[in-house]
Amino acid sequence: MKNSLIQFKPLEFESAFSSDEQCLQFLADEKWKDGYVCKKCGNTNYCKGKTEFSRRCTRCKHDESATAHTIFHRCKINLTEAFEIAYMVCSTPKISTYDLSRKLDKRQMTCWKFKKKITECIERNGEFQFIETSEE
Repeated sequence: MKNSLIQFKPLEFESAFSSDEQCLQFLADEKWKDGYVCKKCGNTNYCKGKTEFSRRCTRCKHDESATAHTIFHRCKINLTEAFEIAYMVCSTPKISTYDLSRKLDKRQMTCWKFKKKITECIERNGEFQFIETSEE
């Protein structure tokens, strides 16, 4: 999935990603749009995982969340806010972390760290991608 955030107009974005459930559903749909493959054993069969929108391998029982192996993996801020930062950075690349901080009422350093993660993703892949493709 490439630059799919830019396709949304601001009001469309707000309604499409106003809850963690909507964000998780979107991530799960994008992550497994070509089918589920277990990262541990390569099995393609799964059942519902422990958490909402996660998947559990039926062979090795590895549980994978919708955020695992994405730009939002181990994200310390609310998922809706992380999506909002990603949207703002993708639609306005020169936005400062101070502006992000004021708009989202978050610490400037929090915004800086997540913006850095997004810009590194863009530099590595040439564009913003939710799903991390490098297996380094």
